[in-house]
Parts: sequence; C-alpha cells; structure tokens
Amino acid sequence: MAAAAVSAAPVAKCLRIRMFSLLIFENWDVRFCCSARYTNSMLSDKLVQAISPQSPQGTSPNRPVPTQIDSRSSVTMDAIKSYILRHGLHPGDRLPTESALCADLGVSRSSVREALRRLQALDIVTVRQGSGSYVGEMSMQPLVETLVLRAALDEINGAQSLHAIIDTRRALDLGIAVPLTRAMKGTTNPHLWELVEAMTEYAHTGSTYLEQDIQFHSGLLAYVENELMHQLVAAMWLVHQSVTPQLAAASRQEMEDTAEAHAAILRACEAGDLEAYTAAVEAHYAPLLAIIEGR
Repeated sequence: MAAAAVSAAPVAKCLRIRMFSLLIFENWDVRFCCSARYTNSMLSDKLVQAISPQSPQGTSPNRPVPTQIDSRSSVTMDAIKSYILRHGLHPGDRLPTESALCADLGVSRSSVREALRRLQALDIVTVRQGSGSYVGEMSMQPLVETLVLRAALDEINGAQSLHAIIDTRRALDLGIAVPLTRAMKGTTNPHLWELVEAMTEYAHTGSTYLEQDIQFHSGLLAYVENELMHQLVAAMWLVHQSVTPQLAAASRQEMEDTAEAHAAILRACEAGDLEAYTAAVEAHYAPLLAIIEGR
C-alpha cells in the first residue's frame, strides 16, 4: 500500500496558536456545549452544577456578580448558536447582518455585538472588519490557551498539570490502538521513518526535536478518520510543550529512549501488532513521567 500522505498544513496551523494569549472565557459554563436553549435537551441545574468545575472555596468575594447585561449577552450567544444549528451553517458560512440578527432574535444591537465578541473569543464566530460575521472554525484554540494558563498557575511549577496532560496524551494514543494498527498494517511510510531518523540524530546530539515529534504523531493520525481526535492530540501536544520548559531538561539517554519509542510505535503499526504498539506507547511516555517524578 502506498505511504500515507501527511499534510503539513494542520501542523503549521496548530503551531501558530498563540500559546500564552490570555482570553476571557466563559468559565467552562456547560451551557456553551449543551444549553437547553439551543439543543432542546433540558439539563437540570443540579446536573449542570455536578459536571461544571467548582471552586473548593466557594464563590470568591472578589468575583464580579453577573449583571443583567451579562445575562442578556449569554442569552443572545445561545440564540446565535441556535441560529447556526437551525440553518445548518458550517465553518466559513456567512451569518446575517447585525440588523438582521436583531430582528430575527428580538434583541438589541448592543446585545448582538457583545455576543458576537464573546463567541469570537471562543472561535465559534469570526468577525471580519468591513465584511461581516461568519461561522468560526470551532477549533481547540480556546481549550489550549485555557489549559496553558491553568498549567502556568499550577502550584508545583506545572508538574501536576503536566502529569495530567501526559496521562491524557497516553490515553488518546492507546485509545486509537485498534483502528490505527488495523489501518496501518502492511503499509510503508518512508516519510515517517525519515522523521524517526531525524529524531534519533537530534537525540544523539542532545537536541530537542519538537517539530519532528508533532509531524510524526500527525502522520499516524492521518490513518484515523477522526478529526476530533486530530484536534485533541494536537491540543494536548501544544499544552505539553508549553509547560515542559518549567521542568528539568531531559538527558541525552532519555531523548534517545523516546526517539527509539517512536521507531517502535511505527514498526508495530506497520506490522499491525496491537500488543507491540501498546508496549511502545508506554515506553514513549516513560521518560517523560520519570522527569516529572524526579526519578
């Protein structure tokens, strides 16, 4: 079977994410994903509270109390999302003008503008000056930037957050084990082997190989027809790399072990060997966990 074509475009797009930009998010309000106002599937307040992050100290006295304007803006945000769903719009599709939205949703122009601004921060809407508003890419960028900030605020120099991120990356890699080894069985992948060789050479000189690493994992995911998985893996990789500089540098041996683990993953995939793939993934993350745990 011919080698899989690996596009550099998604990788470049991910690497262009501004990791440390500070955006104002919706505090992970679960209504962003499953509001009854635009899914027609009511969630009780008790369930929303159960699955939303809670502060152990309760509400901070310094936290601003939501105003009536905030409430109107949130309702308008949900109404715009409902409009996108009702009309079957997709990323890049144009939204109605502000005046048309005001008339259709029965809200003021100021509420529409504020809602569009907040939706733009979430990459649900893109506002182009002089052109209008469009459905956004709905990428993982807000998730990445939130997790990066959260890791930066971690008490123990990001180690705890990084451990959780590595556990998540490991779970994702193991989660695609069956479809990936089935899809890659019997294939040849010279481009991926070139990346492995480059990683090995960099490791021998004590140099890092971040670009080759993300290209390698993106190349494997090219065999798995799951766009959400692509975005999740790229997001976790970006958060991982943003926190790594806070930790002790990897030794040359650890970098060589990690490079060899990539080679083992690729061998297992091309052989369709599920057991070998699982062992290689565990070996891939072992040096990273050793650095975090100070072993």
